[in-house]
Amino acid sequence: MEWVIFTPFVSRINQSKTMNRRKFIQNSGLALASSLYLSESLFASLGPKHAWMGLQLYSVRDDMHKDPMATLKKLSEMGYKQLEHANYSDGKFYGYAPLEFKKIMDDLGMRVISGHSVLSDKFWDSGTKQFNDHYKKTVEDAAILCQKYLISPWLDESLRKDYDSLVQFLEIFNKAGELCKKSGIQFGYHNHDFEFKNSLKDKLVYEIILENTDSKLVAQQLDVGNMYGAGGRASELLKKYPGRFESIHIKDEIKSSGRGEMNDGYESTILGKGILDMKVLLDEMKEKGGTKLWIIEQESYQDMPPIDCVKEDLKAMKSWGF
Repeated sequence: MEWVIFTPFVSRINQSKTMNRRKFIQNSGLALASSLYLSESLFASLGPKHAWMGLQLYSVRDDMHKDPMATLKKLSEMGYKQLEHANYSDGKFYGYAPLEFKKIMDDLGMRVISGHSVLSDKFWDSGTKQFNDHYKKTVEDAAILCQKYLISPWLDESLRKDYDSLVQFLEIFNKAGELCKKSGIQFGYHNHDFEFKNSLKDKLVYEIILENTDSKLVAQQLDVGNMYGAGGRASELLKKYPGRFESIHIKDEIKSSGRGEMNDGYESTILGKGILDMKVLLDEMKEKGGTKLWIIEQESYQDMPPIDCVKEDLKAMKSWGF
């Protein structure tokens, strides 16, 4: 699909060199939000078979490091049209400025629909109760890419050392959700394994996160593979917290010959080849999860080239109706 609805947004940036960057983003917020609304409405009209489904680029991280353009072209040719980035550094995506990367996406008929950028306490000024310029720019650059989601994929150990510290920081998550919404973006959180290993006041860290974040401001991106070795089970979470999982990282697991990705003896594999009943799980997420965004991620490859693995992953998803 060609995302022509965003062309005026880009051209106006080029025509506004003398305008303050942040003021321009703010003034363009309504038009951007309207464009995102129209694109969402279009996808909604296509039905669940055409739901937002894409690839986390961390799955092909070495290829993206060596030759991002060639890798993106291969992914586009495979049929991937939605991507989730995992490389935002010094105001660039995989070495490209936001507008440059947006043009690459447009030319390939692709969209960066989601992105991972860690939100830490160093981006929040407790005195002014405001985010610093670094995090405001992170949101602005996500808006330039026309991201629908901005996901924080980590929670530093210092922020979860005790119950009160965690709850206090989760209010900053809610504030991030408010900031992102001004640019038409949904803020979210992505789990690893510690949320299901560690408890505070007899509650799992993940339950504390769910119960102290506003679901309208903080979407949950559930990584069903990361939590498996720690005892986390998506089916159980769906029963207790239906409708809370707006996004999912689709990741199958096998026993690892080494320590595994989460140091729990498991590693990810091609979808449908592991021990998780992925088809049943995905059907449950459709029915009970409130899931809108489905992201494929594979981090281990069992001696196959990563680019070949994600091709097989996409075939599996299509066979399951995506």
